[in-house]
Amino acid sequence: MDLLLVVNAGSSSLKFCVYSIAEAPTPALVSRGQVDGIGTHPRLRARDDGGATLADQTFAPAEIADVAAAMGRVGAWLREKYAGSNLVAVGHRVAHGGPRYSAPVIVDATVLAALERFVPLAPLHQPHHLRPMRSLAERYPGVVQVACFDTAFHRGHPEVADRYALPDDLYEEGVRRYGFHGLSYEYIARRLPSVAPEIARGAVVVCHLGSGSSMCAIKAGRSVDSTMGFTALDGLPMGTRCGQLDPGVVLYLLTEKGYSTKDVEHLLYQRAGLRGLSGITNDVRDLLASGDAHARLALDYFVYRVAREIGSLAAAMNGIDALVFTAGIGENSPEIRARVCARSRWLGLEVDEAANRAGGPCISIPRSAVSVWVIPTDEEGMIAEHTLEAWRTHEGRRSHAPDGVPERAA
Repeated sequence: MDLLLVVNAGSSSLKFCVYSIAEAPTPALVSRGQVDGIGTHPRLRARDDGGATLADQTFAPAEIADVAAAMGRVGAWLREKYAGSNLVAVGHRVAHGGPRYSAPVIVDATVLAALERFVPLAPLHQPHHLRPMRSLAERYPGVVQVACFDTAFHRGHPEVADRYALPDDLYEEGVRRYGFHGLSYEYIARRLPSVAPEIARGAVVVCHLGSGSSMCAIKAGRSVDSTMGFTALDGLPMGTRCGQLDPGVVLYLLTEKGYSTKDVEHLLYQRAGLRGLSGITNDVRDLLASGDAHARLALDYFVYRVAREIGSLAAAMNGIDALVFTAGIGENSPEIRARVCARSRWLGLEVDEAANRAGGPCISIPRSAVSVWVIPTDEEGMIAEHTLEAWRTHEGRRSHAPDGVPERAA
């Protein structure tokens, strides 16, 4: 059996999915798992496509001290679990493709070096996304690796949507609005024709609400604009990230408060957002359960900003046909959905309370001028599709090489 692996690495966790790639046009999920608590309380868990437990192991901190060690442990488990199978390709989620990459790309030393230069644009994510690539390149040099970018889906924006009001040389250098969560938005755009064909070619605002939150205007299946910009700090308030901020605040912190650049980075990425506003937590479930005034403020601010951006993105498309909620909060919090929709009632949007509590997929009443949907995202599935396509193209080129068909990686 030929297998494809999808890797999504973080600072203290490593998520992975295994897919079978027989003759079917799309990859078939075989199992999914993760290693969390890297360096502190490492634990490897995995389940099959039906949810049955395949692995649940704990390790001493020194056994899985970093992402590379976690990747090695996952590799060992895969070799044991799927002995006799052939790992042909690995797909990676990569936060930032910069101005250079607008589509998935097969990873080599040149690509890795280019992606390193974008680390300052996504310091929380990019370094962790690149580490498994290096580890796998050393351990399994024959396996094709494919980088899939969170920025790529947004690369077709009109220039007016991507520019800042800055001199042209900075734009040419790459200082522009990129947008993120593109793999999630691309997945939703591909799902709309089957889930909601009546809106698939229309003007849709998608709310990807989770620990990292953003929104995207999608018209006829293509990204028109997004709330995130040059980095993943912009737009909505998030779990620990600030969202939209007057750049004068940063100047004030540097010049008047004596903050270093590292201090500012830590504040805006780790101490802001829902955690900063509430002073309690970044977990929406805990904030909803809390009676604390600061918890209420954090949620009120979050809902206010989401509703405000719905209007902004609707304006970017000259109207709106539908609203879609996705990701952790968007898929699992009926209360947040209801509150956002209540603030957006001016659009002619009316929610069916029972359908909202049930989780959809359609949660608006039939006469609603703007339909409302809940559609689960699948970023790993999107990465798997891109990786399979890149691998098949790669294999096709190799098979037509003058020396014949090279041996595939074991």
